[in-house]
Amino acid sequence: MNFAPIFEQFVYFKQGVIYTILLSFFTVLFGFILALGLTLLRMSKFKVLRWISTAYIEFVRGTPVLVQLMFVMYVVFGVIFNAPKVTLFGFIETERFIPGVVALSLNSAAYVSEILRAGISAIDFGQSEAARSLGMTKSQTLSYIVLPQAIRNILPAIGNEFVSIIKETSVCSALGMQEIMYNANIVKSQTWLIAEPLIVAALLYFIITFTMSKIISYFERKMNSGYQR
Repeated sequence: MNFAPIFEQFVYFKQGVIYTILLSFFTVLFGFILALGLTLLRMSKFKVLRWISTAYIEFVRGTPVLVQLMFVMYVVFGVIFNAPKVTLFGFIETERFIPGVVALSLNSAAYVSEILRAGISAIDFGQSEAARSLGMTKSQTLSYIVLPQAIRNILPAIGNEFVSIIKETSVCSALGMQEIMYNANIVKSQTWLIAEPLIVAALLYFIITFTMSKIISYFERKMNSGYQR
């Protein structure tokens, strides 16, 4: 093992870590917003809206994420729309970063939506009825009564999804997005080393996911502490 050349090229791994964290953060943010919308459609009293939501979720969960990435990048942002060409922090190209966020968000929303639906369904319906009897609207009941309890219940599952997204960003390297795995391949080509860049990349993924797991566990304990007797 010869890690000396790796440390000379470590700036690539640093950029990859920043890219991966930003890509994962925006994916989780927009994915959760989309998932909430899908969940509301799935629980709608209108059959057509429920069918649309269900069809979308089943289609996304039944197709590979790489195919979805390529479709969003080469069709949605290659034919229909044009992503802005801006460089952030000197190495993040928005023309690739934005399609990556969009594709991963659309993919994550399908999985998070099912998690949210299960969490909302687990809340006793009597609480919603009590809130409505007190004069709260349906949206107020959802915002102040149901969602806070549902999020507390599903936080571990949401945390697992966040960790999965961090690992799934490695697929983006196939489309030239400069996350950890893409930059590891650059280091491989410049140093003529194979095992060492892969080991460093694996360690970086582990450090990020392990740290995020501990942070999520901390917030989970804080949220549960108020419900302990």
